[in-house]
Amino acid sequence: MHSEVMRLLAGMDRLSSVPIIYTQLDEAIRNSRVSSGHISAIISQDTALTARLLRIVNSAFYSFPRKIDTISRAVIIVGTQQLRDLALATSIINSFKDIPEKHVTVESFWQHSIACGLASRIIAGYFKESNIERYFVAGILHDIGRMVMLTKAPEQSEKIFAAAAETNKPVCLIEREMLGYDHAAVGSSLIQLWQLPKSFEEIIMYHHSPTQATLYSLETSVIHIADAIVHAMELGNSGEHCVPPIAEEAWENTGLSVDLLPYIMDMVDKQFTDAVNGFIVH
Repeated sequence: MHSEVMRLLAGMDRLSSVPIIYTQLDEAIRNSRVSSGHISAIISQDTALTARLLRIVNSAFYSFPRKIDTISRAVIIVGTQQLRDLALATSIINSFKDIPEKHVTVESFWQHSIACGLASRIIAGYFKESNIERYFVAGILHDIGRMVMLTKAPEQSEKIFAAAAETNKPVCLIEREMLGYDHAAVGSSLIQLWQLPKSFEEIIMYHHSPTQATLYSLETSVIHIADAIVHAMELGNSGEHCVPPIAEEAWENTGLSVDLLPYIMDMVDKQFTDAVNGFIVH
């Protein structure tokens, strides 16, 4: 790990209860004898998390015909793994609060991340994935390194954004030129620090260069395509001023037809406002 990245991440393991709740849920899920009541009890320890999850499962994100008013009911209907992943996503989103807001606001950053998660989730639906929430979380986390940089190195980040705007180059290229690493490396290292799934590490590391992914190339290609789609839709803002090009290999890897783009964009558009209201606490 780059020494400067290590410095940026100092103390991030104590950021919040992000990994704690996730780890508890993950351990419980791995124990096949644990009941859904036990899963509900873990989530219910955190009243704010409970309220957020209920708001999410009752939103257009799922569009269930009847209201789900308890976590135990949500566990049964949504699924334990899915709820674990949603708990991770909403916990992380609500852990980062303060950044200098000249180029990016906290709200616009998470709007972009949630939109990317939605697009990833919709695309994953074509592969008949058993847990499309995993793709949603990966989409939400793809730029988490930039949030770390904005939080821990605000002045450096301002210079990078200014240089990117002036030269019309992608921000990640300016990061590498000025620092020797980019937000993808920071994000991947944070996932490692938090001991979250290895798949997230690789997806985040290579979401700008999906051909370099080896173990999770399909997932990385999906997030890479989703990121470009939501940039083109101008949903939120992660600090990037141009639409990143989609690698041809990513299209080939997913087998997606370009003809599906209007449908994916329409689905993202329909779910976006409700998803943002569900995940971001004002």
